[in-house]
Amino acid sequence: VDFFGDAMAKALPYADFLFGNESEAAAYGKKHNLGEDLEKIALAVCAMPKKNSSRPRTVVFTQGSESTIVACDGKVTVYPVEALAKELLVDTNGAGDAFVGGFLSQLADGKDMEACVKAGHWGARYIIQQSGTQLSKECDYKP
Repeated sequence: VDFFGDAMAKALPYADFLFGNESEAAAYGKKHNLGEDLEKIALAVCAMPKKNSSRPRTVVFTQGSESTIVACDGKVTVYPVEALAKELLVDTNGAGDAFVGGFLSQLADGKDMEACVKAGHWGARYIIQQSGTQLSKECDYKP
């Protein structure tokens, strides 16, 4: 947000989906005077002008081990994250990308928002139990 704010502002009107973590969301809210409440920030970003109005914008804010916030069409839904034992946490690098990958895999398959978030949580949960972003085995995700 601080380094690529201009580029983000130019791209946002074309975005159907916007993903960010809690730090990015808070920084965006602060920079644009949207407050500190992440749910309100998500709703405000959803309501920003959009060039293509064929579908409403969906904003997804992950918060690590805390619930994931999804805002779309004037509504916020909060999805809890299943707890992971601390001893299983190895490396958080790539967790956000893994979340987005899981989410988009189900979106591309026509699944509903709950299924998209569930797959995102699975991807993030899987990758944080690995060192780096290497896959140590074949994907065993079951939607």
